[in-house]
Amino acid sequence: MNDTSSRIDVKVCTDVSRPRDQGHIYVRAQQGRWQRLRRQLGWGLMLLFLAGPWLRWNGAQAILLDWEAQRFHLFGMTIWPQDLTLLALLLMVAAFALFFITAWLGRVWCGYLCPQTVWTFWFIWVEEKLEGSANRRRRRDQEAWSVDTLLRKGGKHLIWWLIALLSGFSFIAYFTPATELATGLLTGSAGAWPTFWVLLFALCTYLNAGWMRTLMCTHMCPYSRFQSAMFDADTLSAAYDAGRGEARGPRARKADHRAQGLGDCIDCNLCVQVCPAGIDIRDGLQYECINCGACIDACDQTMNRMGYPLGLIRYASENELAGQGVTRRRLRMWAYAAVMVAMLGLMLAAALLREPLALEVLRDRNELYRETLSGRIENTYTLKVANKTQQPQTILLEVEGLVQPDWRGQRQWQLAPGEMRLVPVSLSVADGSLIRPVQAIEFVVRHRGDEVRTDSRFFGPRP
Repeated sequence: MNDTSSRIDVKVCTDVSRPRDQGHIYVRAQQGRWQRLRRQLGWGLMLLFLAGPWLRWNGAQAILLDWEAQRFHLFGMTIWPQDLTLLALLLMVAAFALFFITAWLGRVWCGYLCPQTVWTFWFIWVEEKLEGSANRRRRRDQEAWSVDTLLRKGGKHLIWWLIALLSGFSFIAYFTPATELATGLLTGSAGAWPTFWVLLFALCTYLNAGWMRTLMCTHMCPYSRFQSAMFDADTLSAAYDAGRGEARGPRARKADHRAQGLGDCIDCNLCVQVCPAGIDIRDGLQYECINCGACIDACDQTMNRMGYPLGLIRYASENELAGQGVTRRRLRMWAYAAVMVAMLGLMLAAALLREPLALEVLRDRNELYRETLSGRIENTYTLKVANKTQQPQTILLEVEGLVQPDWRGQRQWQLAPGEMRLVPVSLSVADGSLIRPVQAIEFVVRHRGDEVRTDSRFFGPRP
C-alpha cells in the first residue's frame, strides 16, 4: 500500500470517531490480550454464578442463604445469627482486598470482575451479533424502521429478557432452594414473593445491562466516586503516554512523523470508539474509566499496523509516565494488605474455633422463682439448642452449680443437621440448699466428648 492510501485509511477512521449519538454509546468490538482475559474471566464468573445454586454437598444445596430460617449453608457449614462475626470478618476481608487491589492496579475490579461489567458486555455481545457493528447500529438507529430492523431489535430484546430472567432466577435461587423454586415457577405453584423477586431482579438486570450500562458506574456506584482516595502516584491504571504520543495527527504510514513534529498518536480515535464509557483516555485519568483495557488493545493494534512500539496506551502509573519508575515502598498499599491478612487470619481462627452446637438460655421473665408444694425452689428456662453442622448430633443436657437439682424436661435426643430446637426445662432444689439468693449456674451440652457451656442464674429466697 502506498503512502497516499495509508493517509486515506486514517482519515476514514477519524470520520466515524464519535461513539455517542444523543447520549447513547455505540461500543466498537475489540480484540486483544486484555479483552481476551476480560472475556475469559467474565464467562468463568458468569458460569460460576449460574451453576452455584445447583451445586450439591452431602445431598443438600451447597450454597443456600436461607433468610427465612435465619441460617446460611455454605458447603457443609451452617452459619447462624450467632456466627455473624464470620460474615462481618468476611466482608472486612473483601473490603480491604478491594482497597489493596485498587491502590495497586486501579479500578480493575470494575473492568474485569464487576457483575455490572460482565453482564453489560454480555448484552453488548448479543447486540452486536444481531444488529451488527457499532457503525451499522448507529446507521440502523438513524434509518427508518423496517421489518429487518424490527426483527433484529425484537430478537435482541427477547434474548436480553431471557438472560435477565435466568439471572434473576439464579440470584433468588441462592436464597430459596433452587429445585423448589424452579419447580414452582414452571408449574405456576411458586409463591407470590419468590415470583416477585425473580421478576424484580430480572427487570433490574435488563435495565442495568441493556439500557443504563456505564451510567450505573458513573452516577450510581459509590466506588467510582471514592476510588481516587485510594490512588497514589504509583497506582497502575490505563493511561496515555502524552510525552510519546503528542503532538497527535494523521500521517502516511512510511513517513518520518518525528520530522513532521508529530508524536506516535495518529489520532485514529479507536481508543474512544471501543470505550464502554465513551471517554477519551488521552484526556487523562477520569473517574468514568473502568480500566477494562479496551483502549490499550485498540491502540496496540494501531501501533502494530503503523510499525510503532506498543504501549502508547498501557497500564502505567503517574510516576512511570513521568520517568520516575515505580517504588515498592508504598505504605498505603502494604497497610491495606496487612489489615486484609489480619482480618483473614481472624476469620479463619473464628471458623476453626467455631462450636458445632449452639446453646442459648432464656429465663422465664414472669417470675424469678416459685415454691412447689413439696417445698422446693423452682426456676423455669427455655433452652435453644441448634446443630450448626451438616451431620446429625446426639446431645446430652446437664446443669452445674446446683446441689442435687431436680431436672424436669427432655435431656437427651438427636438433632438433625441444621436443626434448632426449643426445650422447656424446670430446675428445682431443696429449700435451704442455696448459698445465696442469686446462684450462678452453667448449662452444658455434651456431644461426642465435647461440650458447650452457657452461663445463667438460679433465683431463690434469701437464706
